Amino acid sequence: MSDALLALLEQHVLLGERHIARQREIVADFQDRGFRADLAEELLELFEEMQLLHIAHRDRLRK
Repeated sequence: MSDALLALLEQHVLLGERHIARQREIVADFQDRGFRADLAEELLELFEEMQLLHIAHRDRLRK
């Protein structure tokens, strides 16, 4: 595997972490304001599931 591909995969993982952190902020903000956060929570779950896939893919290619 090339170093460039591994670097790209690492960037995807880091970007995923940022998306998850931001979505957690959005969910918390909605809850603090008394808004329904159902869709925001579903999106957060989707981001978290995708992140697990990105990490697994990266880890497979590292081996």
